[in-house]
Amino acid sequence: MGINYRSAEEIEKIRAANHIVMSAHKRLKEILRPGVTTAYLDKEAETVIRDLGGRPSFKGYRGFPATLCVAVNDQVVHGIPDDTTVVEGDIIGLDLGAEIYGYYGDAAQTLPVGEVSESAKELMDVTERALMAGIETITPGRRLSDVSHAIQTLVEDAGYYVVTAFVGHGIGTSPHEEPQVPNYGRPGRGPMLRKGMVLAIEPMVNIGTSEVRVLDDKWTVKTVDGSLSAHFEHSVAITENGRDILSAQLS
Repeated sequence: MGINYRSAEEIEKIRAANHIVMSAHKRLKEILRPGVTTAYLDKEAETVIRDLGGRPSFKGYRGFPATLCVAVNDQVVHGIPDDTTVVEGDIIGLDLGAEIYGYYGDAAQTLPVGEVSESAKELMDVTERALMAGIETITPGRRLSDVSHAIQTLVEDAGYYVVTAFVGHGIGTSPHEEPQVPNYGRPGRGPMLRKGMVLAIEPMVNIGTSEVRVLDDKWTVKTVDGSLSAHFEHSVAITENGRDILSAQLS
């Protein structure tokens, strides 16, 4: 399948889906504290999505059993919520999607649980800055790999490692569409960035190595060396002159 170029009306529907996603993220940030379980976070995220008229788009997607993908400490992505209790000093990646009107939104954030180490704070800061560096590169006429290169450069200049086994993606009437958006690569390559493209940009960054492994549950991804990992994501539409973050933070 090729790349979809969305109309202004379609982009507003994708924005509506992302508004639901960010409403759920806002709720998760409010309730995250030492002692809560990842299953409780999942339940709250689903409640917010459904109360706003949306549908959790991860639940049932390719067999995934939950609304929320969680990733605690050395987990990278795709962890399944359960009775695991987060404790002071943990960091937790929270990734979720929603569908409404037949269109999808997707965003992720990594949050501290109480007070965390300086190394954890720096990792989260670098990962979020890498996301924004990639987004700021988005301009019609540039190449997709310019975004990838901007992310990789910021991460590696800070002494960290981008995960290469998982990538960002297009999003619209499906939760995952073309093109794939790696977080690494040489600039000046890949599809031309054009008005109407909608991309989910999502750097995953590790302290110790880029290498990861998938656990026996077939979903949860961890760093091979047990080092911390962080993950941030926004859904972004390409406009005539630049970009529009459809999953912008709620006030």
